[in-house]
Amino acid sequence: MSPFPSPWPAEDGGPDRLQASPGVFAGFDVASASVISRDAPGATMAVLRAPGEVFLLGHTIGEDATAWVERIDPETLEVLDRVEGLAGGPTWPGGLAAHGDGSLHVVFGNHAHRLSAGLEVEATARLPRERPYNSFVTLPDGHLVTKDFGGRRPGETDSAVAPPCELLVLDPVTLAVVASAELGEPSVARLSADGATVYAVGHTALWRVGWDGTDLVVDPDFRPVYRIIDGQTHGWDAVIALGAAWFLDDGAGSENYAGTLRGQGSSTAPLHLVRIALDTGDVSLTEVCGRAGGVVANPPLVDPVRRIALAYDTGNGVMAAFDIADDGSLTRRWEVDQDHGSHLLADPASGLVLTLDHDGERWMEEIVLRDIDTGDERARLDSGSPLQSVLFPAPGWGRQVYVCTFSTLTSLTW
Repeated sequence: MSPFPSPWPAEDGGPDRLQASPGVFAGFDVASASVISRDAPGATMAVLRAPGEVFLLGHTIGEDATAWVERIDPETLEVLDRVEGLAGGPTWPGGLAAHGDGSLHVVFGNHAHRLSAGLEVEATARLPRERPYNSFVTLPDGHLVTKDFGGRRPGETDSAVAPPCELLVLDPVTLAVVASAELGEPSVARLSADGATVYAVGHTALWRVGWDGTDLVVDPDFRPVYRIIDGQTHGWDAVIALGAAWFLDDGAGSENYAGTLRGQGSSTAPLHLVRIALDTGDVSLTEVCGRAGGVVANPPLVDPVRRIALAYDTGNGVMAAFDIADDGSLTRRWEVDQDHGSHLLADPASGLVLTLDHDGERWMEEIVLRDIDTGDERARLDSGSPLQSVLFPAPGWGRQVYVCTFSTLTSLTW
């Protein structure tokens, strides 16, 4: 069984990471818009299951951290049900998804869990490596694919070199490992998938791994190298769209997150929007703002209908949009100064995109709606969070969207 048939069963809306929910901003009126928020320490993402059900994932911190899941009221954000103390391990944000069989899956630390819709624990498995596993994707046949995190975490130094990452396929019911495949290098980025084909952005190259229902097979003929400039550092999560994988590089420094990523980048090469053609493996790099010291921890956004890519440099506080030609080449469309750090949320019908802007003087994260065609700002409201989000927004069931930071859960309604 594939992911649950809801508008947002998993982070980014699905394994291709399009971050799009058609009609989510239908009828948006800034005059009627309002924000409510509550403390939610460690909150990372919300997903939707059956109509009216919103589930929130979060975690504690440390080397032996645990995860928690809440079912929340879609309007008030009140906790309706909660399970906590789910076995985890070394801290790095994990993942939550609603499965086609009705259950919920959690991967956090070096553990996986299967929960009922009532948040009863139905299965738990310890994953083989003593490292955090940074989320998972659900394949069309219902299997889960996860991998260990191959980057530096807060407090780790350049001497902490990760081993090559290992992909695991988990049975969705028992969570037993049914197949595995090792990449030839570490990977920091979360996995992406196009059908049963999984993509992993490694430290230097993009890897393609096929699942045939029994085995994982690393494609020996597809390994395009994207780190081709001195001073360039590793890439993050890939968006699969328009026959290409799209991601942002210069991820070094994200481990220095201090409530904001502004000024935390260590790369000497400018940050790029990377495009890798899935048929030829051709690589193209497009500078976002041309400055050194850039850093991101998340993916760009690609609107396949408008053929516009939206990229950002969190370390330098710049956001830029690019037109995508038929041959994949990019032309700058608009650019704004904005301290955005999180995943994005687009409404392909209206062209509105949920972005964020961290005010480092007030220590306040602002919700900013922009028109992807023009860059025009349509709304700006305080989220109630002092921290910059580097996490996952989500649509709601009605006229609302949710934003998570490591301190706060926010709902924008209209």
